Amino acid sequence: MEALRLSSVSPFCNATFKLEYNKTHFTKPKFLSFQFSSLSTLSSFSSKPYKIFTTLSPSSQVSTEATDPPERELETNSQEEKFDWFSQWYPLMPVCDLDKRVPHAKKVLGLDVVVWWDRNENEWRVFADACPHRLAPLSEGRIDQWGRLQCVYHGWCFSGSGDCKFIPQAPPDGPPVHTSKKACAAVYPSAVQNGILWFWPDIAPQCKDIIKTKKPPHIPELDDPSFTKMFGSRDVPYGYEVLMENLMDPAHLTYAHYGMMRTRKPKVMLDREGGRPIKISFEKIDINGFIAKQDSESAKFLAPCVFVVYFDLLENQENGSASSGGAEEKLKQRRVAMIFICAPVSPGNSRVIWAFPRNFQIWIDKVVPRWIFHIGQNLILDSDLCLLHVEERKIMAVGPANWQKACFVPTKSDNLVVGFRMWLKKYSGGQFNWGGKFDATLPPTLPREQLMDRYWSHVVNCKSCNAAHKSLNALEVILQVVSVVSVGIVAATKQNAMSMATRATIVSFAVICFAASKWLSHFVYKTFHYHDYNHALR
Repeated sequence: MEALRLSSVSPFCNATFKLEYNKTHFTKPKFLSFQFSSLSTLSSFSSKPYKIFTTLSPSSQVSTEATDPPERELETNSQEEKFDWFSQWYPLMPVCDLDKRVPHAKKVLGLDVVVWWDRNENEWRVFADACPHRLAPLSEGRIDQWGRLQCVYHGWCFSGSGDCKFIPQAPPDGPPVHTSKKACAAVYPSAVQNGILWFWPDIAPQCKDIIKTKKPPHIPELDDPSFTKMFGSRDVPYGYEVLMENLMDPAHLTYAHYGMMRTRKPKVMLDREGGRPIKISFEKIDINGFIAKQDSESAKFLAPCVFVVYFDLLENQENGSASSGGAEEKLKQRRVAMIFICAPVSPGNSRVIWAFPRNFQIWIDKVVPRWIFHIGQNLILDSDLCLLHVEERKIMAVGPANWQKACFVPTKSDNLVVGFRMWLKKYSGGQFNWGGKFDATLPPTLPREQLMDRYWSHVVNCKSCNAAHKSLNALEVILQVVSVVSVGIVAATKQNAMSMATRATIVSFAVICFAASKWLSHFVYKTFHYHDYNHALR
């Protein structure tokens, strides 16, 4: 089942980067037309592509000088232009994983927010997660019978606009203290785009209608009924910068995710994993992101959150040769995009939302439950999670601004990573700007089992996985009860009242139920809690 492999365990399966350096202008592939409203300045890029080579050690004997270094391009353009991290739209969660019955606590940019459904206006709302009364978290509250958000500490109630509608402790015949501006909850602008809830991290009055002038990025394939639309999300214990560069690194797929992903094999296998040279060419890097090209495939980084790789499944990925005749015409219609939407949560923590829309074998997504796909996708995240967690601490030890001095990246396969780090250094001093909310200190490293925990980082936030977890736990208990009851029946029945064959059958059934419950317990733990990963044994 090709589509099942694509969506469950191989989100990068065919995104093998075969890029060329050329003198032609970059053209957008015909098969996907991404309308990024905020990327308007990218359309005015120079038609001259440039190469990225990087050397980070003065003593290195490898020449990495480019004929047209990107550093010069960046130095000659917008010397004082800096990226404003707090004037952007940020993703919170896929709407499909939000429960309209309860408030949801979320954190992005170090801001604690509460997401709740305003049934009076039929809209999702995003408030600061603090009641103006005594700063209790509103996410611990409830939605009352009138559709208002209620703080359960003292019962204050708020409408979707943030106005306080009811203070139980205020005398009915006294002054209307609930109308005071100080009694209002802080409301962030929010919008649903492509099935994802976004918010604007500024509660200033002038930002109230920001949606009219600047919208969240729009990806048409996520709204196209001819494409699949299946989301997943996970919080990961490493920062935004490391998350983004890892998603932009095609060379690590055959090694860090060995055996889990189907990648194009080189003509000559130099090692077991099948690593090969990768060439990537760029368009001019702009404050709004960049575009990279690889033959008919291309990638876009829309700062600060969106990274998309899209391609056409024309070639036979097994043997690398193109099909012919009717088969070729059929393959030309197969289109896939890999969409990653990332959000900085706090130093050393980030969140990734993913979707891999395709326009073939759509029926599989309608038959196979979403949590089945998430098993493989979480395993892929687990397989390099510890690597990235440790890597980030080593980068912070030398300083993010010194990344290019600390890392040796002489091959073209690292061009996307180098391009992102250059963009980050040029427009944000080499790292995410927390606006003075945090220093450079990372949280302490947790034990491996907590570091790679799936339950709190994914399961509780995914409707499908959460429901499967509860159902399988219930099934485990049922199997154990059946096993005990079966043994009890045999023990309580007189020997003459039941034949030996019947006794043997019931006892066998009890043993099978008990063994099944134990296997199911192990499966639930590895699937929804903790699945260790040992690269040496792969």
